[in-house]
Amino acid sequence: MTNSACKVQYTVLIPARLASSRLPNKPLADIAGLPMIVRVAQAVRAGVAPTVRIVVAADSTTVVDVCRAHGFEAVLTGLEHASGSDRLAQASQLLGLADDEIVVNVQGDEPLIDPALVASVAGLLQAHPQVSMATAAHEISQFEDFLNPNVVKVVINAAGLAMYFSRAPIPWWRDGSAPGQPALPSPAPFRHIGIYAYRVEFLKQFPTLSPAPMEITEALEQLRAMWHGYQVAVHLSGDVPGAGVDTPDDLERVRHVFLSRC
Repeated sequence: MTNSACKVQYTVLIPARLASSRLPNKPLADIAGLPMIVRVAQAVRAGVAPTVRIVVAADSTTVVDVCRAHGFEAVLTGLEHASGSDRLAQASQLLGLADDEIVVNVQGDEPLIDPALVASVAGLLQAHPQVSMATAAHEISQFEDFLNPNVVKVVINAAGLAMYFSRAPIPWWRDGSAPGQPALPSPAPFRHIGIYAYRVEFLKQFPTLSPAPMEITEALEQLRAMWHGYQVAVHLSGDVPGAGVDTPDDLERVRHVFLSRC
């Protein structure tokens, strides 16, 4: 960490990829008069300490220019990155972040992000020096979400560390639910929230790790860290996160949320 008077406890990196198969130019999509990437950065800024550095890691000069025009720091990263963590690793190097610093990854398509989660996942790494990654989860309350493969589930141990992430409904009770009366297991299962905190040293190493067999099967990148023996701490949130934006319909729903606030 820096020894300056305005010590930065962690840096928030927001990856932004201009190409999107389901929603082209997604970071620049208008949400109540501002580009989505700016809305995300504003949401983070509203809930973190003034010392927290917020940087957009973009693959387009257009996105970089838009962010800077709205008062947010941005760096230009490569087009070749296969994942957001690869982009964050390059951004960490471009920014000259020290290996012992903490980076929080906020997705660039989540303008309804709860900024309290940012500090919470960063705090987990600050409190647990043996942990390389941190993320968040909340209790699942709908049986349909439990079965939905697009809702990622996580099982957590007594120390608050992830045991496994899956698209399958886990943990699964031995006898299942009663026929015709679907019910969730008790205690309630947890839904993974896609926010991550990393130690910079680990973040730089992560792209060099070989993909895990279970990562390939589940299409969940965080399983690579666990397969290689790294620990992932999980913050349990009492709140359901706001919806992200993956499709045109998602975008319209988020636009309505912002317009209702005006």
